[in-house]
Amino acid sequence: MSQREWSLIDIPSLEGKVVVVTGGNGGLGYEAVNVFAKRGAKVILASRSVERGQEAHAKLTNETPSADVEVMELDLGDLESVHNFAHAFQQKYDRLDILLNNAGVMTTPYGTTKDGFEQQLGINHLGHFALTGLLFDTIKNTPDARIVNISSNAHRQGKIDFDNLMFEGGNGYTPMKAYAQSKLANLLFTYQLQRKIEEAGLSVKVEAAHPGIANTNLTRHIEDKPLFKVVGPLLGFMTQDSFNGALPGIRAATDSSVAGGEYFGPSGFQEFKGDPVVVEPITRAYDVMDADLLWKKSEELTGVTFNV
Repeated sequence: MSQREWSLIDIPSLEGKVVVVTGGNGGLGYEAVNVFAKRGAKVILASRSVERGQEAHAKLTNETPSADVEVMELDLGDLESVHNFAHAFQQKYDRLDILLNNAGVMTTPYGTTKDGFEQQLGINHLGHFALTGLLFDTIKNTPDARIVNISSNAHRQGKIDFDNLMFEGGNGYTPMKAYAQSKLANLLFTYQLQRKIEEAGLSVKVEAAHPGIANTNLTRHIEDKPLFKVVGPLLGFMTQDSFNGALPGIRAATDSSVAGGEYFGPSGFQEFKGDPVVVEPITRAYDVMDADLLWKKSEELTGVTFNV
């Protein structure tokens, strides 16, 4: 277990490494792109909006002129876009050392993706499931590659409702219920993929991480709620900035002592904030039957299978 102290100075040189960060144009993703680039990696900043990606690129290169960052369009709510991204990436690169599945949406009103999936499960889980599967041949042929899935403490309230996975027509939908389900799905996917990799004897490691309570734009869908207006001013004592929120994912991606299937989060009270350490998810995250069923359902819905 990776419980030793860790900081940015422990990140080795990433010269010659290729990294993909989804949602790299802002928040946790931007901070991760910045750190990886400063360590010498070639970083693909994957962004739904090319314009916002280019704005982030300009900011990055202004701060670090040597940063080798490329913006590529990726809409995780559109399987055609996911396929196009994977194809374009594999046309240019023959290795992928780190795939940081960071992008996501949080507590949005009910809606569906272009492919008809409930949008929180569709973007947070299914889009990343498809992306990882499409890139997996490149990943497994890269020595000691890492896949990191960003989950959330909200997974603790999560339950995979296979009878109403998509909240069809908004039936039974609440923003937090759907978000928690998607974040539990991230963990079930992490552990199931790690099991498959170990069975195949591959060198790839799959990790998960969560940022605690980080100040990012993901809260924009709850900021106008009455309860948030009451407790919002108090959250400053419980939250951390985007940079510190990104550190669990960065550690999961770069710490040489990490074992496959570890889960990183903040060290402080209730994992709200603090230094990045190994933490424990709820027991349901390890449910092999749920993980297997979710995997098969994800393959069916996305049409993507893994060549493990």
